[in-house]
Amino acid sequence: MALASDFYDTAMANMIAELKIQQTRIDSMKGDYEESLDTIWMLLAASLVFFMHAGFSLLEAGSVRFKNTQNILAKNLTVVSLGFLCWYVFGYAFAFGIPDEPNRFIGHTNFVTDELWFDKAKFRFWFFQGAFCATGGTIVSGAMAERTQLKGFALYTVIMTSLIYPVIVWWAWSGEGMFNYTNDEGKSVTFASTPPVIDFAGSGVVHLVGGIGAILGAIIVGSRKGRWDPDLSTEFDGHSVPFCVLGTFCLWFGWYGFNPGSTGSMHDADTANLAGIVAVNTTLSPCVAGLLVFFLRAKVVEPKCLDVGAFCNGILAGLVSITAGCAVMKPWEACIIGCIGGLLYVGASLLLTRLKVDDVVDAFPVHGVCGMWGVLACGFFGNPDEGIGGNGVFYGGDQFGTQILFILFIWLWVGILSTIILVPLKLAGALRLSDDFQDKGADVMEHSPSKAYGHHHVEPKV
Repeated sequence: MALASDFYDTAMANMIAELKIQQTRIDSMKGDYEESLDTIWMLLAASLVFFMHAGFSLLEAGSVRFKNTQNILAKNLTVVSLGFLCWYVFGYAFAFGIPDEPNRFIGHTNFVTDELWFDKAKFRFWFFQGAFCATGGTIVSGAMAERTQLKGFALYTVIMTSLIYPVIVWWAWSGEGMFNYTNDEGKSVTFASTPPVIDFAGSGVVHLVGGIGAILGAIIVGSRKGRWDPDLSTEFDGHSVPFCVLGTFCLWFGWYGFNPGSTGSMHDADTANLAGIVAVNTTLSPCVAGLLVFFLRAKVVEPKCLDVGAFCNGILAGLVSITAGCAVMKPWEACIIGCIGGLLYVGASLLLTRLKVDDVVDAFPVHGVCGMWGVLACGFFGNPDEGIGGNGVFYGGDQFGTQILFILFIWLWVGILSTIILVPLKLAGALRLSDDFQDKGADVMEHSPSKAYGHHHVEPKV
């Protein structure tokens, strides 16, 4: 009996040891699986966001005149190339470089990806956020199109992607910035002891930053020569509506990386379900906004004709409007937010025309005004009882003050720095193209070949 008991104990001990080994292997496999799934998800989302630059290029190329096509495309290529290099050297460190003793204003470690080798999972995050970074400069390029020197714009892009944008990111998304950090009591707060800012995918962090740069750039560089001459108004129409439509669809497609990808992971059911909600809201808001703008331009405001270009911008207005709150709203709330975003876009676009501010692609109405609305909407909508992070005043929440404060600080930071950069560039003659350049077109004056297309093209005359 004793021998049998010893045998049994030994067998059980061996079995338990084997089970522990197998459990360790299973846990390791599970961790590897989750890490791989998160990496696939983030690389896919980052690639979609990167593809949005193709959309920006098509949209902006279609919105300018034939004689400036290559010039605006050169600016788009410059933004992406310079933007990623600046993100590599400075941007990521200022945005997410959390030192041992962080401050609330700016990060200051991980320059040139230093120390990311000790946590290689951060490389996928670096790529995803880097694709976001270049977007701010691209927004500005469209507003200042057809009369801005490449060297002046390139310098502004360096500052935008190295400093201006990364500091805003630190404030909101690093977990240590002044609009979202954990206090001594373990509670997420802002520097004003209010609830942390809600900007899930960047209505404020990305689009408002770019929109403010766009409006200031358009004002400081000045309008295109002859832009407000009534006899020449039709000569400033974009040369390719098909490019604008294709660009809009590319941007919309890329937005499914921009918004759902901001979950940051995809290895559990809760995150997967959240990404689904985000995708639905990212679909409904632009549908409502685009149709509303299309209707208003056809029946209510000038030109009272079917305006495909306005339809495109209406779609983009709806996308920008829902980007901040796409993870904390119900689908019906996304529809309302898109509707209001469409109205705001139309009003802002008409106002810029009345004020004679030459924003070639309506970058400020789309990204600036609707970016502000997207941030503010999180103060109105989002039910805390739904358990997805909403805190809207319509449901008794106290989010509105934080959202207002966040918008104010973005305006101050981006506005002051952009003015400090752009005004001296203009005074130094490094920002605005000469009238001769504008008359002949930048493609002829400084590009090779001298035209963007292989066949002869004549600008339409009316």
